[in-house]
Amino acid sequence: MPPTDTASDGSDERETETNGDGERDRNGGADRDDGSGSDETPNTDETDQTVREERSLSPMRRTIANRLQDSYRNAVHVTASREVGAEALFRAVETANDRLEADISLVDVVLAALSATLADHPAFNATFEDRTHRTYEEHNVGVAVDIEAGLVAPVLRDVGSKSLAEIATERRRLTETVQSGAYTMDDLRGGTFTVTNLGVLGVDSFTPVINPPEVAILGIGRTRERACRGDDGLEFRRELTYDLSFDHRIVDGADAARFLGTLADYTEGAERFAPDG
Repeated sequence: MPPTDTASDGSDERETETNGDGERDRNGGADRDDGSGSDETPNTDETDQTVREERSLSPMRRTIANRLQDSYRNAVHVTASREVGAEALFRAVETANDRLEADISLVDVVLAALSATLADHPAFNATFEDRTHRTYEEHNVGVAVDIEAGLVAPVLRDVGSKSLAEIATERRRLTETVQSGAYTMDDLRGGTFTVTNLGVLGVDSFTPVINPPEVAILGIGRTRERACRGDDGLEFRRELTYDLSFDHRIVDGADAARFLGTLADYTEGAERFAPDG
């Protein structure tokens, strides 16, 4: 989902309309005492459904809603998916953690693989505004973070110039900054591509929404084991799914397929991103 442009304290804003007795006044005062002796009348709508709660959106939630609406109104969303082998990712993480002081996670290696892919497919490292498709040298990747107030995507800047340890350290710093509420709008601006990971919540595959004015977003699904035939018989290998949503006005389905193919190659050869011994 697209990140927001405003911060919020995460508190719920609730609005209720009441009559003079403190009860919700719906349907022209239908909840007022009709003389039947009943002290309370359930709040129901026109279909006899009891309303449990009504709330207005927080400022941050309204911004998210507006950005989602703008994204779907303007971009021509298409999502392409590809399952890729994840064994090399785990080997790269293990090797990096053995050789580096930084705490490397799976998503850090994916970010390194993504940056290499963006270098090969620069049309996706881009924005589209004022009828102009702009590509960028730097890979400024927004990494979606779920906080109580909503979804934000702090931008990890110039990923291509960073080592795996630097990617991990900066991503963790940005995550902790937004989770503590200490982030600023500068932390959220200037993205050229976005990554969102629902795999950590057990989701296999999903349809991420492009963060305007960017032209694409990558969703990461959960890692799971699949039985496959190996040289010594049946074996289990870990896989995950990449879901690439892209703006079909700017790039075509064949372009997205080639992008995912390149990303799959880098993912399945992820040891190249681990430090040498």
